[in-house]
Amino acid sequence: MIYLICAAVLIIFIIVYLRSGKPGKPVTEKELTEIKLLLETFVGFYQKLGADKKAIFEQKIVTFLSHTKIEAIGTEIEELDKVLVAASAVIPIFGFPDWRYHNLTNVILYPDVFDKEFQYEGSGRNTMGMVGEGYMNGQMILSKSSLRAGFINKDDKQNTGVHEFVHLLDKSDGTVDGVPEILLSHSYTIPWLKMVHHEMKDIEKGKSDINPYAAENEGEFLAVVSEYFFERSELLESRHPELYKMLNGMFHPG
Repeated sequence: MIYLICAAVLIIFIIVYLRSGKPGKPVTEKELTEIKLLLETFVGFYQKLGADKKAIFEQKIVTFLSHTKIEAIGTEIEELDKVLVAASAVIPIFGFPDWRYHNLTNVILYPDVFDKEFQYEGSGRNTMGMVGEGYMNGQMILSKSSLRAGFINKDDKQNTGVHEFVHLLDKSDGTVDGVPEILLSHSYTIPWLKMVHHEMKDIEKGKSDINPYAAENEGEFLAVVSEYFFERSELLESRHPELYKMLNGMFHPG
């Protein structure tokens, strides 16, 4: 079995490596018009912005698409998929004017959820996305169906794309530990961790509406509550005001 896992990882790595020699091509005016239409239709975060900030968001989308390869295995990529991947990347860092994901080169789309052996067919599949390690370092894998569902369903407090890009932000200081230096100044680290552990206990006791997966560890907590923050900010503020205040201070989305 271990040989099959290693072979699967190696095959993916080779495919990505051979395809990743060049960044994405520049976006044309026609493509920018289509991007704006897709954002207006599917991306709630963008819809709530004023005209000036929409223009900034659009430029960040263009920059991301110009520097990041988005590819697929077992499925076709439509323009919608590219825009949703880029929006997932831009939303968490919108409040940071010059941020770029230097720890990312490729995003790979699978047709559906996959398992630990990177198989997207058969039983036992429950992984919607992952940030690569080891051979897959610098890569991200996303389930295309889960990516789309995160933007189409705006009421479920979940967004797979945002979740994984928050993990990538968290990883920018070297580890995915729920305490990203880019988001959290040193003086707020202890108050943040105290809040995290308090909320995790409430989740474990069934006293919270936060997705139970957040109780797995501090890294997953940050990613899960970030989904909640960007998807249903008003609800988070009303039910978890202190958590909302802390996340708003981290991301300052404007």
